[in-house]
Amino acid sequence: MKTLAPIILALLVTFSMGCSSNLGTQVKEPFSGKSYMSNARYFRSTGKGVSNRDQIAKSKAVMEAHKALAQQVQTSINVVADNYIKDVQGAHVNEAIERFESLTREITSTTIGDLREIGSKKYLREDGSYAVYVAVEIKKAAMFRFLKKKAKSDAKIDPLVRTQIINMCDQEIERLEAE
Repeated sequence: MKTLAPIILALLVTFSMGCSSNLGTQVKEPFSGKSYMSNARYFRSTGKGVSNRDQIAKSKAVMEAHKALAQQVQTSINVVADNYIKDVQGAHVNEAIERFESLTREITSTTIGDLREIGSKKYLREDGSYAVYVAVEIKKAAMFRFLKKKAKSDAKIDPLVRTQIINMCDQEIERLEAE
């Protein structure tokens, strides 16, 4: 029995090491929890930037976070536009949707109103480079209010199309505030 115990122990150790994952060690990065993910009320995104200069690392992180947020906004706008097309019929609906999406692209490519940085962390890595993590958010209702304001002030939009865009934004704001 005493000679059997070391053999069993050796087999257990070998078996447990043989089943280990080749994926590597899991790393938890800053701003990776559920509270930094988009939900019914907020668009949220995170970004990471690495560079030998801290300001460049920060710029990369902010740019990545804004890009991810803009993609979420664009996806949401497509859903809203598709739902609006299903609900409303008319000669100017397609023009309104195209202009709405165009306004959205303009806004997300420049500045999104009420965008807030909800976290930023900077680390000096062993190789002397900086790693910067950034988390940003925008209230969905605030974004639609900003789109509505932009549509009202855009002189290039036909009045009927402007009305449809405003109605679309109002419907989405009401839906978001009801949740």
